[in-house]
Amino acid sequence: MLVVKQLEVSYDKVPALIDFSLEVKQGELVALVGANGAGKTTFVKAVSGVLAVDRGAITFEGESLVGLPAHKVVRKGIALVPEGRRLFARLSIYENLLVGATIQRDPRVREEMLAEIFTLFPILKERREQKAGTLSGGEQQMLTIARALMSRPRLLMLDEPSLGVMPIMVENILRTLRQLNRERGMTMLLIEQNVREALEMASRGYVLQSGKVVAQGPANELLASDMVRLAYLGM
Repeated sequence: MLVVKQLEVSYDKVPALIDFSLEVKQGELVALVGANGAGKTTFVKAVSGVLAVDRGAITFEGESLVGLPAHKVVRKGIALVPEGRRLFARLSIYENLLVGATIQRDPRVREEMLAEIFTLFPILKERREQKAGTLSGGEQQMLTIARALMSRPRLLMLDEPSLGVMPIMVENILRTLRQLNRERGMTMLLIEQNVREALEMASRGYVLQSGKVVAQGPANELLASDMVRLAYLGM
């Protein structure tokens, strides 16, 4: 579904991704893990059309994404849950959700998506008129995921969904993501600093360090590898 080959991205000529290759197959949940500054967010920004690519290929369902602006990438079927949430704080939950559905012009489709979202996240239905900026960190993260789902993506990319969220809310969010992947077959790319939880959810994983992939393979094998255990699990 998503194929990235020999991708290179830089900031002011300073390399951020170097010879980066990755693949996400339909129906998979793939984890991209690594420390702060490894290049994880740079990667999803490049896929999303927010950052320019210096070299390499990004294809989605056989079509190149290189050079496409962000709004056209969304129309291709890719949605990003960004790090730091970036909601419209003064708008209500309902209004934020409608922003996520801007590519859905059929009002019946929007209503179907709202019904699905409110089933996944009942608390958003209860508070649909509440301003987004008054929600807790975990509730805001739920809303950010829900907003991305409103575009009916075929690939959902999530950048640090557990960041700044209380542990009990993290478990609720991750449970919902597992449900979307396993029960509904949604394809996902999950970026996380919480290496253990990300790899326990994923079928395959990539470990990124200083802009380079230093390990990849089945998630259970990465969890068992000495390199991952020592560098990221403190074992």
